[in-house]
Amino acid sequence: MQELRVHPDDVVGLTESVVFQGDAAEILKRVPARSVQCVVTSPPYWSLRDYHVPGQIGLEKTLDGYVANLVKAFSEVRRVLRADGVMWLNIGDSYTSGGRTWRAPDKKNPARAMSVRPDTPKGLKPKDLIGVPWRIAFALQEDGWYLRSDTIWEKPNAQPESVKDRPTKCHEYIFLLSKSEKYHYDWAAIVEPNGRNKRSVWHVNTQPFTDAHFATFPEKLIEPCILAGSRPGDFVLDPFFGSGTVGVVCGQLQRKYIGIELNPDYIEIAEKRLGGLHSPMFIKTICLAGGEQIAF
Repeated sequence: MQELRVHPDDVVGLTESVVFQGDAAEILKRVPARSVQCVVTSPPYWSLRDYHVPGQIGLEKTLDGYVANLVKAFSEVRRVLRADGVMWLNIGDSYTSGGRTWRAPDKKNPARAMSVRPDTPKGLKPKDLIGVPWRIAFALQEDGWYLRSDTIWEKPNAQPESVKDRPTKCHEYIFLLSKSEKYHYDWAAIVEPNGRNKRSVWHVNTQPFTDAHFATFPEKLIEPCILAGSRPGDFVLDPFFGSGTVGVVCGQLQRKYIGIELNPDYIEIAEKRLGGLHSPMFIKTICLAGGEQIAF
């Protein structure tokens, strides 16, 4: 980890790939406006995981609070996005807890166990599908984003579920949003093998990552997002960086990247994963002139 010293009124000058540890909404205030061409990200899903990190998104007491926190963070994302930039937002849904304030351990995925869960949102019933992705999409649309596409990520190797009163869920959403009515979208870069324009259902297997006990982006899922949404040399932003898969793919595709991650454990994983590839700068603390510090 490196330390960065700036004046209180300054933003961080960016020339190469960089990863920040800290809160996305706060760190993005230090990123220059209109410096990012493309955003590819998957924020923590609501009421599905406790990362045991103060300030984490996803365990807000109310669904409205969760959506509001994401809208706030993505408002800063829109500020740093170029006028012709786009954002690809991956988000999954969840069900009401039925009044349970905990989640039992899962033998196949122990990290799913939770000692606390938010209450059932007002107006919903036990066993209701919440509709989280569309609530976020509509909130971002209302906040000024253009909602351009709802891509379905279909998982051929999705984990089985024990439920017998509904179909097994094997998909998530990837929303394409833009800052402006006209934007950069290289459709030819992701044309299908038969020459057709890319369709809105993508069949991509989940991709396990042994160093992490949490869901990670499959590289094949985000490759078309980066190829269509940016050019070689552009900056791609992931404000919820996790283990750094966006950085891995950006390195493969000759893009620069900005990663922001709150969880220090994930920063350590990303540092190990990316350090030997293209040596991005990792920044934990921004020191301000005069001795004041912002500990991210």
